[in-house]
Amino acid sequence: MSEFPVLNIALIGHGFIGAVHSNAMHQVGRFFSSHFQLRPKVVCGRDHSTLQSFAARWGWQETSSDWHAIIDRQDIQAVDIAVPNHLHAPIAIAAAQAGKIVWCEKPLATTVTEAVQMADAARSVPNLVWFNYRRIPAVVLARQMIDEGRLGEIFHYRALYLNQSGIDPAKTSTWRYRRSEAGSGASGDLLSHSLEMALYLNGDIAEVCALNKTFVPNREVDDAVMLMARFTNGSVGTFEATRFGVGYRNTLSFQIHGSKGMLHFDLDEMNKLEFYDASEAPHLQGKKQIVVPGPDHPYAKNFWKPGHAIGFEHTFIATLGDFLLSLQGNTAFRPNFDDGLKVQKLLNAISRSSEKRAWESLS
Repeated sequence: MSEFPVLNIALIGHGFIGAVHSNAMHQVGRFFSSHFQLRPKVVCGRDHSTLQSFAARWGWQETSSDWHAIIDRQDIQAVDIAVPNHLHAPIAIAAAQAGKIVWCEKPLATTVTEAVQMADAARSVPNLVWFNYRRIPAVVLARQMIDEGRLGEIFHYRALYLNQSGIDPAKTSTWRYRRSEAGSGASGDLLSHSLEMALYLNGDIAEVCALNKTFVPNREVDDAVMLMARFTNGSVGTFEATRFGVGYRNTLSFQIHGSKGMLHFDLDEMNKLEFYDASEAPHLQGKKQIVVPGPDHPYAKNFWKPGHAIGFEHTFIATLGDFLLSLQGNTAFRPNFDDGLKVQKLLNAISRSSEKRAWESLS
């Protein structure tokens, strides 16, 4: 008998993000101490030519082509959803109704209606949405510094998500560019990350005014989105997300200005956080780079010693590690499906604003 409870996992989807999730499942026990052991039990997919090799590479014991049958299995405790967006709702709702732990990729759904149904179904079971960038140590440190009042009153929040995948013909033939499967384009795929991070760092958004743009004729989804936002704390914000950010393969950044200072983060330098302390004497004021994680920083005890960089994969490991610790302590995990619903409502308001060419309220 195992000393620790075993969670048998079913992974639905075996593409790029399924591999990222699989890696986190194998690595989490090496960096986070919890009472749980994760067992990659069965992976489900439709492409039989690659499913078996995926299972062998990532240590999945079984394969299946029927997610309905997996949901009904009594030996499965958790279901991880890593499939196109339009499949999130039916799988998550069925899994939650079957009493499973549910993990779902972002965005939560393709519509607010789906997201509401998913959040309602999942309130009785532990759940998470894989907004992994929230777990970057520098981002968590930024949140701590804001909570400590180091920025004072917040005035401005600026966010960028730049990606150049929209100009690659090989990528633009995938499900992400079909409205029926993705629901939206750059807004759901990229902007959702920036919105969730803004909610985490700066609180709720009350109102938005947006512009969506599709550069390729007859493409079904948006290639880029830009918006202004009013936050409930009185600050104002700007957001931009694009798949036509030529020169940037994948970078997310934010900059926050307050009465006492400034914070700046860029995913290209994810182990650094830039801080300007306006409370220092004028002759000492200047931007400084904080290397994160360092001593007494978030996740400093989980990963490598100070000065040794971590990467993209660690954000998923930390997400899963924090989830298991919350499950062990019977505490709420964030971001959960309710958080995903909040992002979905924002995406919907942004779409309406762009169509009407007017400000849209979230109330």
